[in-house]
Amino acid sequence: MHKNTFIEQFLCTFAHRKEKYAMDSLQWLKELFTTTDSVAHIALLYAIVIAVGVYLGKIKIGGISLGVTFVLFAGIVAGHFGFTAPTPILTFIQDFGLILFVFMIGMQVGPGFFESFGTAGMKLNGLAATGILLNILVMFACYFAFFDTSKVENLPMMVGTLYGAVTNTPGLGAANEALGTVFGQGKGPHIASAYACAYPLGVLGIIGATILIRYICRVKLEQEEHELNAMNEANTNKKPYKMHLEVTNKYLEGKTLLQVHHFLNRDFVVSRLVHEGELCIPNRDTIFHIGDQMLIVCAEADQEAIMAFIGPKLDIDFEQSDQPLVSKRILITNPKINGKTLGSMHFSSVYGVNVTRITRQGMDIFATPSLPLQVGDKIMVVGPEDAADRVANKMGNSIRRLNAPNIATIFVGIIIGIIFGSLPIAIPGMPVPMKLGIAGGPLIIAILIGRYGYKIRLVTYTTTSANMMLREIGLVLFLASVGIKAGANFFETVVEGDGLLYVFTGFLITTIPILIVGPIARLKFKFNYFTIMGMIAGTYTDPPALAYANSVCSKEAPAVGYSTVYPLSMFLRIFTAQIIVLFFCG
Repeated sequence: MHKNTFIEQFLCTFAHRKEKYAMDSLQWLKELFTTTDSVAHIALLYAIVIAVGVYLGKIKIGGISLGVTFVLFAGIVAGHFGFTAPTPILTFIQDFGLILFVFMIGMQVGPGFFESFGTAGMKLNGLAATGILLNILVMFACYFAFFDTSKVENLPMMVGTLYGAVTNTPGLGAANEALGTVFGQGKGPHIASAYACAYPLGVLGIIGATILIRYICRVKLEQEEHELNAMNEANTNKKPYKMHLEVTNKYLEGKTLLQVHHFLNRDFVVSRLVHEGELCIPNRDTIFHIGDQMLIVCAEADQEAIMAFIGPKLDIDFEQSDQPLVSKRILITNPKINGKTLGSMHFSSVYGVNVTRITRQGMDIFATPSLPLQVGDKIMVVGPEDAADRVANKMGNSIRRLNAPNIATIFVGIIIGIIFGSLPIAIPGMPVPMKLGIAGGPLIIAILIGRYGYKIRLVTYTTTSANMMLREIGLVLFLASVGIKAGANFFETVVEGDGLLYVFTGFLITTIPILIVGPIARLKFKFNYFTIMGMIAGTYTDPPALAYANSVCSKEAPAVGYSTVYPLSMFLRIFTAQIIVLFFCG
């Protein structure tokens, strides 16, 4: 009997403790989701919002997805149901994410920013700038036509609609920051609500208007492809060209290779030379003789002039000769080489090898003496194996060095960018001095560092995957923060407010400029339709539009148009966002 009583008491105590443990566990789980100021809660909040947003963003409707921008919508839902964090923490993470995002964009576009203003590039960038100006003009037209201009919050909300319509998140961030300057941090209108209303139809509107241009201008895709093929064939003379020549010009007898270079005034490399049956690697002091045979690498456009001056082609191939020479591709990873010109390295005279070509970001570049070398370049050298190995040691040739991003350069650039963005610029008529802020300042500095950093020995090379990772992390942190902060008032703004009007005006802002600029690019400037598609996608900095263009074109024309206008368009979107807010909303 006593034994049974003990067992009953033990079981009762166990059941009580089990129930208490279960209640404690539920309480702990409840506190994890409701205690907004705990680190665990904040980390969980961002992890859930970002993960849900990224996965939902992969869903395609009609072959089109919203991508990581869906993180904004996931954040809005979380904020609406009270799953949030303290406002100062949300603001800090939002601003830090924006800084990281725009800085990595600047580092990416910097090397090609100024080079994009060639003859055709000037026209495309001019059209892109016109499109951006038209977006702003249509926004103001809609503001005066459809909204009560006496309400202070309406113009800022239209700015949010503008950047949703053009699918430009950095512009939203710049406008948000400028609003903090005008209204005070956290006191301005939640323009992310208008951005979220306009964004989905903005993506569809860009693609739809691009398709409409095809019918307005009566474009036939097969004919456009044929023209691209013809253009590619015409441009092959810009690629490196190899030929074997024999010296027959009596004027060259006794002349050095350097003298021949000066006389011809054309870029070419003599990578191998046979004199009296002996194969050698020539340098700038090598003397030409009648009957010498040589392997020359030059631009195809220069081949006829060089051949006419030196001598006829030969039906031989030195590369098949059984000589102790090698061709070796070497990767530049030594930071000390960054920015040095090819001519200053004296490869032929000092190392006994010749550099025949350079590959940069997958493109072959002709090896001219004035070309500055950059970390990440691959150079093709020809010479004795031991000499090629010495050059490889000098250049670094270690892929491991490139696998790690140059964190110091990134944060040094961010420091300079924040200081530069904080400088007040007084403009007549503007109520407060303009500042480029944490969006514009780091962007400009990143572009300058990406292009000219090598001049002050800054190693700016970052692998594409590393740049994309840092950029995407910054973007999702920014979007999640903006969405969570806007979520509390989102449904009131959309359902009870002007949500449908934001959708309608956003659609007008998206499509009208495209339907003006696109036909002009086609009918006046005669651009290929696929190039126009890429230009429009770049003007709106919209990857889904580029993906659609690539799906209907087998060539690189859309990507070329996109990359030509993207750097300037991104800069103008961010810069004009702050100008509009500071000048008109103050």
